Amino acid sequence: MQQNRKSKHRFDKGAKNKDDAKKPGNELSELWPGQSVELLKSLHILTRDGKLNQDSRRKLKQVQHLVQAIKPHLEGLKSVADLGAGKSYLGFILYDLWLRERPETRLYAVEQRKELIESCKLVASRSGFDRISFAPFSILEATQAKDLPETIDAVTALHACDTATDEAIAFALKKDAKFIALVPCCQAEVARLLQDEKSRESRPIETLWRHGIHRREFGSHLTNVIRSLFLESRGYKVRVTELIGWEHSMKNELILAEKVQRGNKQAKAQLEVLLQQIPLPMRLFDLAPPEDVIN
Repeated sequence: MQQNRKSKHRFDKGAKNKDDAKKPGNELSELWPGQSVELLKSLHILTRDGKLNQDSRRKLKQVQHLVQAIKPHLEGLKSVADLGAGKSYLGFILYDLWLRERPETRLYAVEQRKELIESCKLVASRSGFDRISFAPFSILEATQAKDLPETIDAVTALHACDTATDEAIAFALKKDAKFIALVPCCQAEVARLLQDEKSRESRPIETLWRHGIHRREFGSHLTNVIRSLFLESRGYKVRVTELIGWEHSMKNELILAEKVQRGNKQAKAQLEVLLQQIPLPMRLFDLAPPEDVIN
Protein backbone atom coordinates (compact mmCIF):
# COMPACT_ATOMS: atom_id res chain seq x y z
CA MET A 1 0.00 0.00 0.00
CA GLN A 2 2.90 2.34 0.74
CA GLN A 3 4.24 1.84 -2.79
CA ASN A 4 0.87 2.70 -4.33
CA ARG A 5 0.69 5.97 -2.36
CA LYS A 6 4.23 6.75 -3.47
CA SER A 7 3.32 6.07 -7.08
CA LYS A 8 0.24 8.29 -6.85
CA HIS A 9 2.34 11.11 -5.42
CA ARG A 10 4.74 10.90 -8.33
CA PHE A 11 1.97 11.04 -10.90
CA ASP A 12 0.28 13.92 -9.07
CA LYS A 13 3.56 15.79 -9.34
CA GLY A 14 3.47 15.21 -13.06
CA ALA A 15 -0.16 16.29 -13.25
CA LYS A 16 0.73 19.74 -11.88
CA ASN A 17 3.16 20.15 -14.78
CA LYS A 18 0.49 18.94 -17.19
CA ASP A 19 -1.83 21.77 -16.10
CA ASP A 20 0.92 24.19 -17.07
CA ALA A 21 1.33 22.33 -20.35
CA LYS A 22 -2.18 23.31 -21.39
CA LYS A 23 -1.25 26.98 -21.53
CA PRO A 24 -1.23 28.40 -25.08
CA GLY A 25 2.16 28.30 -26.79
CA ASN A 26 3.57 25.59 -24.53
CA GLU A 27 5.04 22.78 -26.61
CA LEU A 28 3.98 20.27 -23.93
CA SER A 29 0.40 20.78 -25.08
CA GLU A 30 1.23 17.87 -27.41
CA LEU A 31 1.08 15.49 -24.44
CA TRP A 32 -2.05 13.47 -23.82
CA PRO A 33 -4.33 14.16 -20.84
CA GLY A 34 -3.04 12.23 -17.84
CA GLN A 35 0.42 11.71 -19.33
CA SER A 36 3.25 11.89 -16.80
CA VAL A 37 5.80 14.60 -17.48
CA GLU A 38 8.14 13.09 -14.90
CA LEU A 39 8.11 9.73 -16.70
CA LEU A 40 9.00 11.38 -20.01
CA LYS A 41 11.89 13.16 -18.30
CA SER A 42 13.10 9.82 -16.90
CA LEU A 43 13.01 8.41 -20.43
CA HIS A 44 14.94 11.47 -21.70
CA ILE A 45 12.12 12.26 -24.12
CA LEU A 46 11.76 15.55 -22.27
CA THR A 47 14.71 17.56 -21.02
CA ARG A 48 14.93 18.52 -17.33
CA ASP A 49 13.38 21.84 -18.35
CA GLY A 50 10.46 20.03 -19.95
CA LYS A 51 11.50 20.72 -23.54
CA LEU A 52 11.09 18.56 -26.65
CA ASN A 53 13.70 18.47 -29.38
CA GLN A 54 12.76 17.43 -32.91
CA ASP A 55 13.95 13.85 -32.57
CA SER A 56 12.11 13.38 -29.27
CA ARG A 57 8.95 14.88 -30.76
CA ARG A 58 9.01 12.34 -33.60
CA LYS A 59 9.68 9.50 -31.16
CA LEU A 60 6.88 10.56 -28.84
CA LYS A 61 4.37 10.93 -31.66
CA GLN A 62 5.14 7.45 -32.99
CA VAL A 63 4.66 5.80 -29.61
CA GLN A 64 1.55 7.82 -28.79
CA HIS A 65 -0.06 6.90 -32.11
CA LEU A 66 0.75 3.23 -31.59
CA VAL A 67 -0.73 3.29 -28.08
CA GLN A 68 -3.85 4.96 -29.48
CA ALA A 69 -4.14 2.28 -32.19
CA ILE A 70 -3.78 -0.71 -29.88
CA LYS A 71 -5.68 0.38 -26.75
CA PRO A 72 -9.14 -0.62 -28.05
CA HIS A 73 -7.86 -4.13 -28.78
CA LEU A 74 -6.39 -4.61 -25.31
CA GLU A 75 -9.58 -4.27 -23.29
CA GLY A 76 -10.16 -7.38 -21.22
CA LEU A 77 -6.70 -8.82 -21.87
CA LYS A 78 -4.51 -9.77 -18.92
CA SER A 79 -0.99 -9.87 -20.36
CA VAL A 80 1.02 -7.91 -22.92
CA ALA A 81 4.52 -8.70 -24.23
CA ASP A 82 6.59 -5.96 -25.88
CA LEU A 83 9.31 -7.64 -27.93
CA GLY A 84 12.64 -6.03 -28.75
CA ALA A 85 11.61 -3.42 -26.20
CA GLY A 86 14.84 -1.39 -26.30
CA LYS A 87 14.47 1.47 -23.80
CA SER A 88 10.81 0.46 -23.31
CA TYR A 89 9.33 3.75 -24.53
CA LEU A 90 6.26 1.87 -25.75
CA GLY A 91 5.91 -0.22 -22.61
CA PHE A 92 6.28 2.69 -20.20
CA ILE A 93 3.92 5.00 -22.07
CA LEU A 94 1.37 2.19 -22.48
CA TYR A 95 1.60 1.58 -18.73
CA ASP A 96 1.25 5.30 -17.98
CA LEU A 97 -1.77 5.88 -20.23
CA TRP A 98 -3.60 2.56 -19.99
CA LEU A 99 -2.20 -0.25 -17.89
CA ARG A 100 -1.76 1.46 -14.51
CA GLU A 101 -5.55 1.78 -14.23
CA ARG A 102 -5.98 -1.96 -14.88
CA PRO A 103 -4.50 -3.87 -11.94
CA GLU A 104 -5.35 -7.22 -13.50
CA THR A 105 -3.00 -6.69 -16.46
CA ARG A 106 0.75 -7.30 -16.58
CA LEU A 107 3.39 -6.19 -19.09
CA TYR A 108 6.46 -8.18 -20.11
CA ALA A 109 9.28 -6.25 -21.80
CA VAL A 110 11.67 -8.51 -23.71
CA GLU A 111 15.10 -7.06 -24.50
CA GLN A 112 18.43 -8.86 -24.85
CA ARG A 113 20.71 -5.92 -23.98
CA LYS A 114 21.22 -6.20 -20.25
CA GLU A 115 22.34 -2.58 -19.78
CA LEU A 116 18.96 -1.43 -21.13
CA ILE A 117 17.15 -3.89 -18.87
CA GLU A 118 18.90 -2.44 -15.82
CA SER A 119 18.15 1.19 -16.75
CA CYS A 120 14.50 0.30 -17.43
CA LYS A 121 14.20 -1.39 -14.04
CA LEU A 122 15.31 1.87 -12.42
CA VAL A 123 12.73 3.90 -14.34
CA ALA A 124 10.00 1.39 -13.44
CA SER A 125 10.95 1.50 -9.77
CA ARG A 126 11.01 5.30 -9.63
CA SER A 127 7.64 5.46 -11.40
CA GLY A 128 5.98 2.87 -9.17
CA PHE A 129 5.30 0.59 -12.14
CA ASP A 130 5.19 -2.72 -10.30
CA ARG A 131 3.47 -4.76 -13.01
CA ILE A 132 6.26 -4.64 -15.57
CA SER A 133 8.64 -7.59 -15.80
CA PHE A 134 11.86 -7.23 -17.79
CA ALA A 135 13.04 -10.38 -19.55
CA PRO A 136 16.72 -10.37 -20.67
CA PHE A 137 16.29 -12.47 -23.80
CA SER A 138 16.32 -12.22 -27.55
CA ILE A 139 12.89 -12.74 -29.11
CA LEU A 140 13.83 -16.28 -30.11
CA GLU A 141 15.06 -17.09 -26.61
CA ALA A 142 11.91 -15.60 -25.10
CA THR A 143 9.77 -18.07 -27.03
CA GLN A 144 11.18 -20.88 -24.87
CA ALA A 145 11.99 -18.91 -21.71
CA LYS A 146 10.46 -20.36 -18.54
CA ASP A 147 10.38 -16.86 -16.99
CA LEU A 148 7.47 -15.96 -19.28
CA PRO A 149 3.92 -17.38 -19.16
CA GLU A 150 2.94 -20.19 -21.52
CA THR A 151 0.26 -17.96 -23.02
CA ILE A 152 0.29 -14.18 -23.53
CA ASP A 153 -2.78 -12.28 -24.66
CA ALA A 154 -1.19 -9.46 -26.70
CA VAL A 155 2.16 -9.05 -28.45
CA THR A 156 3.74 -5.83 -29.75
CA ALA A 157 6.94 -5.28 -31.72
CA LEU A 158 7.89 -1.72 -32.66
CA HIS A 159 10.62 -1.45 -35.32
CA ALA A 160 11.85 -5.03 -34.93
CA CYS A 161 14.50 -5.16 -37.67
CA ASP A 162 14.25 -7.51 -40.65
CA THR A 163 13.43 -11.08 -39.56
CA ALA A 164 13.03 -10.02 -35.91
CA THR A 165 9.45 -9.17 -36.89
CA ASP A 166 9.04 -12.77 -38.07
CA GLU A 167 10.43 -13.93 -34.73
CA ALA A 168 7.77 -11.77 -33.06
CA ILE A 169 5.05 -13.42 -35.18
CA ALA A 170 6.38 -16.86 -34.23
CA PHE A 171 6.44 -15.84 -30.55
CA ALA A 172 2.83 -14.63 -30.76
CA LEU A 173 1.67 -17.86 -32.39
CA LYS A 174 3.55 -19.95 -29.83
CA LYS A 175 1.96 -17.98 -26.99
CA ASP A 176 -1.50 -18.19 -28.59
CA ALA A 177 -1.80 -14.39 -28.65
CA LYS A 178 -5.25 -12.94 -29.16
CA PHE A 179 -3.87 -9.67 -30.54
CA ILE A 180 -0.66 -8.70 -32.38
CA ALA A 181 0.64 -5.24 -33.30
CA LEU A 182 3.71 -4.97 -35.55
CA VAL A 183 5.61 -2.03 -36.98
CA PRO A 184 8.19 -3.78 -39.22
CA CYS A 185 11.58 -2.28 -39.94
CA CYS A 186 14.37 -2.78 -42.47
CA GLN A 187 12.91 -5.72 -44.41
CA ALA A 188 16.03 -6.95 -46.19
CA GLU A 189 15.54 -10.72 -46.29
CA VAL A 190 13.14 -10.86 -49.26
CA ALA A 191 15.26 -8.44 -51.29
CA ARG A 192 18.16 -10.87 -50.88
CA LEU A 193 15.96 -13.81 -51.83
CA LEU A 194 14.66 -11.98 -54.90
CA GLN A 195 18.21 -11.34 -56.03
CA ASP A 196 18.82 -15.09 -55.87
CA GLU A 197 15.47 -15.91 -57.48
CA LYS A 198 16.34 -16.44 -61.14
CA SER A 199 14.16 -18.75 -63.17
CA ARG A 200 15.53 -20.69 -66.11
CA GLU A 201 13.30 -18.72 -68.43
CA SER A 202 12.95 -14.98 -68.09
CA ARG A 203 9.52 -14.02 -66.77
CA PRO A 204 7.85 -10.60 -67.13
CA ILE A 205 7.17 -10.52 -63.37
CA GLU A 206 10.91 -10.41 -62.68
CA THR A 207 11.09 -6.89 -64.10
CA LEU A 208 9.46 -5.81 -60.82
CA TRP A 209 12.74 -6.36 -58.99
CA ARG A 210 15.39 -6.18 -61.75
CA HIS A 211 16.86 -2.90 -60.43
CA GLY A 212 18.33 -2.73 -56.95
CA ILE A 213 16.14 0.13 -55.69
CA HIS A 214 13.01 -1.62 -56.98
CA ARG A 215 14.14 -4.88 -55.43
CA ARG A 216 14.48 -3.24 -52.02
CA GLU A 217 11.13 -1.44 -52.21
CA PHE A 218 9.23 -4.34 -53.76
CA GLY A 219 10.88 -6.78 -51.36
CA SER A 220 9.81 -4.69 -48.37
CA HIS A 221 6.24 -4.48 -49.67
CA LEU A 222 6.09 -8.18 -50.51
CA THR A 223 7.44 -9.12 -47.07
CA ASN A 224 4.51 -7.47 -45.30
CA VAL A 225 1.98 -8.80 -47.81
CA ILE A 226 3.19 -12.33 -47.04
CA ARG A 227 3.21 -11.68 -43.29
CA SER A 228 -0.36 -10.42 -43.45
CA LEU A 229 -1.58 -13.36 -45.51
CA PHE A 230 0.25 -15.75 -43.21
CA LEU A 231 -1.44 -14.28 -40.13
CA GLU A 232 -4.81 -14.48 -41.88
CA SER A 233 -4.17 -18.13 -42.70
CA ARG A 234 -3.61 -18.72 -38.97
CA GLY A 235 -7.02 -17.29 -38.09
CA TYR A 236 -6.30 -13.60 -37.52
CA LYS A 237 -8.30 -10.70 -38.88
CA VAL A 238 -5.62 -8.37 -40.23
CA ARG A 239 -5.65 -4.64 -40.83
CA VAL A 240 -2.66 -2.85 -42.39
CA THR A 241 -2.46 0.92 -42.12
CA GLU A 242 -0.10 3.85 -41.56
CA LEU A 243 1.23 4.37 -38.06
CA ILE A 244 1.89 8.10 -38.41
CA GLY A 245 2.62 10.78 -41.03
CA TRP A 246 5.61 10.08 -43.25
CA GLU A 247 7.27 13.30 -42.04
CA HIS A 248 7.84 11.60 -38.67
CA SER A 249 9.06 8.16 -39.80
CA MET A 250 9.68 6.20 -42.99
CA LYS A 251 9.17 2.98 -41.00
CA ASN A 252 5.49 3.55 -41.03
CA GLU A 253 3.52 0.39 -41.78
CA LEU A 254 1.35 -0.88 -38.93
CA ILE A 255 0.03 -4.46 -38.98
CA LEU A 256 -2.80 -5.19 -36.52
CA ALA A 257 -3.97 -8.78 -36.16
CA GLU A 258 -6.83 -10.03 -33.99
CA LYS A 259 -7.54 -13.74 -33.51
CA VAL A 260 -11.07 -14.55 -34.71
CA GLN A 261 -10.93 -18.21 -35.81
CA ARG A 262 -8.71 -21.29 -35.82
CA GLY A 263 -7.59 -20.81 -39.41
CA ASN A 264 -8.51 -19.46 -42.83
CA LYS A 265 -8.35 -21.81 -45.80
CA GLN A 266 -8.92 -19.05 -48.34
CA ALA A 267 -5.99 -16.96 -47.07
CA LYS A 268 -3.81 -20.07 -46.97
CA ALA A 269 -4.68 -20.83 -50.61
CA GLN A 270 -3.92 -17.23 -51.65
CA LEU A 271 -0.55 -17.41 -49.91
CA GLU A 272 0.29 -20.70 -51.63
CA VAL A 273 -0.57 -19.24 -55.06
CA LEU A 274 1.58 -16.18 -54.39
CA LEU A 275 4.53 -18.33 -53.31
CA GLN A 276 4.15 -20.50 -56.41
CA GLN A 277 4.54 -17.38 -58.55
CA ILE A 278 7.41 -16.00 -56.45
CA PRO A 279 9.04 -18.83 -54.45
CA LEU A 280 10.50 -17.36 -51.29
CA PRO A 281 11.86 -19.61 -48.50
CA MET A 282 11.33 -16.94 -45.84
CA ARG A 283 12.57 -17.55 -42.33
CA LEU A 284 9.04 -16.93 -41.08
CA PHE A 285 7.93 -20.34 -42.32
CA ASP A 286 10.69 -22.10 -40.40
CA LEU A 287 10.13 -20.12 -37.20
CA ALA A 288 6.36 -20.43 -36.92
CA PRO A 289 4.93 -23.38 -34.98
CA PRO A 290 2.90 -25.95 -36.97
CA GLU A 291 -0.64 -24.84 -37.67
CA ASP A 292 -3.67 -26.53 -36.19
CA VAL A 293 -5.71 -28.81 -38.41
CA ILE A 294 -8.54 -26.76 -39.91
CA ASN A 295 -11.81 -28.63 -40.22
